[in-house]
Amino acid sequence: MTHLKVGDKAPNFSAPDENGNIISLSDFKGKKLILYFYPKDNTPGCTAESCNLRDNYKAMQKQGYEILGVSADTEQKHQNFIEKYDLPFHLLADTDKKVINDYGVWGPKKFMGRTFDGIHRTTFVINEKGVIDEVFTKVKTKEHAEQIMEQAKK
Repeated sequence: MTHLKVGDKAPNFSAPDENGNIISLSDFKGKKLILYFYPKDNTPGCTAESCNLRDNYKAMQKQGYEILGVSADTEQKHQNFIEKYDLPFHLLADTDKKVINDYGVWGPKKFMGRTFDGIHRTTFVINEKGVIDEVFTKVKTKEHAEQIMEQAKK
């Protein structure tokens, strides 16, 4: 779905996190960033993916990664999601879908025979220089951290 590919400069972004603090790509300069887009807080797949990243967060930090989630949910919904599942990383409340559109993850989806527009579950691994090192469009929600770390070894 996304037009972005490995080697592309990651689009800059600025959006509020769950506390209303503005977070930008430039905040991660010199760090590796896992930027994961997911459809909606508190849904089975999104919860599995977020909890898998949570469970592997410390190991990923040891490898130099920071994690940032993005959906179109509100700051309040993100706060509740973080508290409910004890997530140790920030979630961007991209309610105007600017970041979602800039990364090309919004578009037609099919579910149970009907087509609708929504967020395509996609993860971008962005290196210290702001360049995309990896794009995951086939995310394994229950083992996404392993999927990322496995790719990083290559």
